[in-house]
Amino acid sequence: MDHSPEFLALVEKSRARVREITVAELQQWLQQGRSLRLIDVREDREWQAGHAAGAEHLGRGVLERDLVASVPDKSTELVLYCGGGFRSAMAADNAQQMGYTAVWSLAGGWKAWLAAGLPTAI
Repeated sequence: MDHSPEFLALVEKSRARVREITVAELQQWLQQGRSLRLIDVREDREWQAGHAAGAEHLGRGVLERDLVASVPDKSTELVLYCGGGFRSAMAADNAQQMGYTAVWSLAGGWKAWLAAGLPTAI
């Protein structure tokens, strides 16, 4: 998908303020049993077509509205992902602005997850 320059500019501003984690780093964390919440911020139809095993769904359209109810402890480690790492960077930026202190955006998102051959669910 081609993204507009305006969208990409927003993403880059968010990326400058958030931490990104690679699929390899996340996989290592999961293997170590690190306590974190893996959150898919894609649209409902994307989630329903397939998602990372163990992930939960809070789409970008409702994330900011529902995050506090879903994750009341703002020190909880959150790894957010989308299709390619753009929307999750913006979502992570917003989560930080809401007071969450341990938030990462998955670099490469769902595409990177699939490329790494990690478990999926439908």
